[in-house]
Amino acid sequence: MNMKLAFRNVYCTLFRSLNPNPNLPSNFLPLRLTLFIPPSPPSIRAQTFRSLSPTHSSASMPGGEAHAAPLLEKQFEDFRAQLEESGTLRERIRAVVMEIESTTRLIHSSLLLVHQSRSTPEVLEKPLAQIGVLKELYNRLAEIVLESPGRYYRYHGDWKTETQTVVSLLAFVHWLETGALLLHTEAEEKLGLNDSEFRLDVEDYLVGICFMSKELPRYVVNQVTAGDYDCPRKVLKFLTDLHAGFRMLNLRNDFLRKTFDGMKYDLRRVEEVHYDVKIRGLTANGDPVVDQGAPAQS
Repeated sequence: MNMKLAFRNVYCTLFRSLNPNPNLPSNFLPLRLTLFIPPSPPSIRAQTFRSLSPTHSSASMPGGEAHAAPLLEKQFEDFRAQLEESGTLRERIRAVVMEIESTTRLIHSSLLLVHQSRSTPEVLEKPLAQIGVLKELYNRLAEIVLESPGRYYRYHGDWKTETQTVVSLLAFVHWLETGALLLHTEAEEKLGLNDSEFRLDVEDYLVGICFMSKELPRYVVNQVTAGDYDCPRKVLKFLTDLHAGFRMLNLRNDFLRKTFDGMKYDLRRVEEVHYDVKIRGLTANGDPVVDQGAPAQS
């Protein structure tokens, strides 16, 4: 009973502070307090949580997660198949490239004999026989790459370095035979690369020619030592013309430009040998040059 009186006094005090009108009837107080304290909305928070729940969200989207999962799985299944196919093809390419590399080592070891004053036909016998092997290997390589049309440059890096070495050896053999530069079309013909979709890359050809020029200074020195004093003049003319041809190109490839920069040092070494031979007055037969205008000694 005392508790009820205490709550009634609190309600009366609160009501009079908010509505200081003493003329209201006493039986209006409970009704007024009831209207003053409105009940909280019972379903607002429940509805909010229902709208944010995963079940409600996925049900409102067409297809939902059940539709996205098969698409994701199919995409990565396609990726897996493509990568496996590419890896298998690359392994086959590398197997042929390893055979090309082995053949180039045989050619290079045979050409080293040219620096030992062996006769040129004797030295070139084995390298010329290996050119047919290289042609067969490049035909196999072309068949493998052409199984995926339009992807030449995707796999080009797998045989790029070996092809540059092959071009350098072919160019050196051709120069020993003819004294002239191996042209791009001639290199393609030697390797059997006649298909429009699998050809000898121009930059690989140019890098190979630059590599070949590095063999000439050593060759000149050894030939002069063996008594061939006309060799420096021939090599100097060849390298000068070759260097002038490269100077016509606007080389944007950093590796090719740096490789070409080394050619000027090869040219300078040959010039020095040619200068030494000329200043000593040596001729092709080893005799000093006699000045026809000089007075005879009595």
